[in-house]
Amino acid sequence: MSIFVQVLMAFGSVLVLLGLMAVVRKLAKSVGLSAEVQRKLVHIGTGLYALTLPWLFPARWPVYMLIATTLVVMAVLRLPRFSKTGLGATLHTIDRRSYGDFLLALSIGICFLLAQGNLLQYVLPIAVLTLADAAAALAGTVYGTKRFKVEESHKSVEGSAVFFAVTLVISLICLLLLADLPPLNVLALSLMIAAFGTLVEAQSWRGFDNLFLPLGLLIFLAVHGDSTLPQLAVLAGLFALSLAGFRYLGPGLGLNAHTGRVYVVVVFLLLAVTAVQNAALPVLVLVAHAWCRMSTPCNEKYPDLDVAASLALFSFGWLALGNATGWNAISFYGLSAMGLTMGLCVLALPPVRMRFFGSLAIAAALFGVHQGVVSVNPSNANWAGPMVGPSLVVLGLVAAATTAIPCFFDNDRVMKLTLLALAVPLGYYGFALMQMEKPF
Repeated sequence: MSIFVQVLMAFGSVLVLLGLMAVVRKLAKSVGLSAEVQRKLVHIGTGLYALTLPWLFPARWPVYMLIATTLVVMAVLRLPRFSKTGLGATLHTIDRRSYGDFLLALSIGICFLLAQGNLLQYVLPIAVLTLADAAAALAGTVYGTKRFKVEESHKSVEGSAVFFAVTLVISLICLLLLADLPPLNVLALSLMIAAFGTLVEAQSWRGFDNLFLPLGLLIFLAVHGDSTLPQLAVLAGLFALSLAGFRYLGPGLGLNAHTGRVYVVVVFLLLAVTAVQNAALPVLVLVAHAWCRMSTPCNEKYPDLDVAASLALFSFGWLALGNATGWNAISFYGLSAMGLTMGLCVLALPPVRMRFFGSLAIAAALFGVHQGVVSVNPSNANWAGPMVGPSLVVLGLVAAATTAIPCFFDNDRVMKLTLLALAVPLGYYGFALMQMEKPF
């Protein structure tokens, strides 16, 4: 297939999406579809089309072009001119804040990248996101009576039950057709995928299930798809113990039940996608946030969920970037987590003269942890060297900003700290790639 044809197909795919939205919008006006039904119809159509991408495009780059163009279109449709009365009304007339349109397109692109041509790892997560998520939302809207609160919205037990059942069927079909596993392994994996997926979907907010759900399932399949039955049983037991542990310890840390379950999912995914030592700094982010939230509260309504979302987003981001370039990004990921931890710790310190010495002590400890992680990582993870200089710059930059203008972080604290913590690692990663033929 020629380059011209693939480019034409990529842009044509975006036109298909806009056409689908136009049809749904016209149908909504004629038969009175609710805002939630409109969103889910677009969601289903987009997901079903995404399932065809591995067969439509022989090369990867047109898919990434398609995703990038779709993200631009989604941004345009959020403008007031389109979001209330135009095509964007099919997505943005609900009474809650959601980033689901962006995250759906982003998750399709990241899943396509991370699956590396493995049909099971791409098809199963996208099928669950497309069918089970939509079925749960619609069932919960129509039949849901036992509801539980997730941030500013509500979900239902009935919707979660439907999600589990549909995910179980999808998993059984995909594993039987796309994997060569013993029947008992297929059954065990399907049950665990359905249970894990249901937990992720039930605890997600602001449309983050469109990102957390497919990527979480992809990572689960990639890491545990070939596990033996005893290994799967141990994994299920550890996950259950983690949920119980957070339920027991969470109130002492000021965490409600929902946040505790979110933290379990985040930590579980961190440990699934990387070695234990590389999860140390991200876990310290959660510890530092708990300290900061208690000693120096910010103005956000749900700061615990914000930090979980931040961790998940830049974790998936560094994973995708490393896979896209072929150069392991795990040490840069650690730099980002170290910077975010530093910022939260400095803001948690009392505003007295001892803050300076406290910041120095924390910076020294975090620097030691990062260097210790680098020292035990394999050589392919350390292709950019020990990164002593960038580590010191990250710590100094974050400490200086949070010390000089702490009030700047009273609002959107986690987002601002995350962007600050990412600035140096991203810049240095780009610089290191340009110099990669030289010794570090």
